[in-house]
Amino acid sequence: MTRGRLTINAEIKLQAASRSDSDYQCWLDQTVAQLREKDFSHLDLDNLIEEIEGLGRSEKREISSDLMRLCEHLLKIKYWEFERADYFRIWDREIVNFRLQIQEQLAISLSLSPCLKDNSQKQYQNGRKLFIKASHLDASLISKEPEFTLEQALDEALLDLR
Repeated sequence: MTRGRLTINAEIKLQAASRSDSDYQCWLDQTVAQLREKDFSHLDLDNLIEEIEGLGRSEKREISSDLMRLCEHLLKIKYWEFERADYFRIWDREIVNFRLQIQEQLAISLSLSPCLKDNSQKQYQNGRKLFIKASHLDASLISKEPEFTLEQALDEALLDLR
């Protein structure tokens, strides 16, 4: 009897896994319906756990990417004199955009704040690399250490760009 039940459970898991690969939206709808009905015995737990973990990683990647781009644009305004007159307004708007995106993400998920703090140095370095590549300025001219704190980068009142 156990052998038959294991085979049925294995078949259900195989079907659920193939549904999650072939028709993701169908799998999501079915999973939500099962959760609402408290039908936990038929849940595709392995894929559900993987999806939830993926959501967390995705949120962290998104906020880290926004911080990297914010740092890149802060460096453009600070160091790229040749392009500054033509692009200041665009860069300034991008800085506001990245700040707003980060603030929105933190408002939705305050638990991302430690991730942001833990990755601020790394994302400054990544933003620095992007800036150096775009500007073709000598890397030795651009500080390896951030010249602004995370709080300053995120708050326009704390960082004078002009």
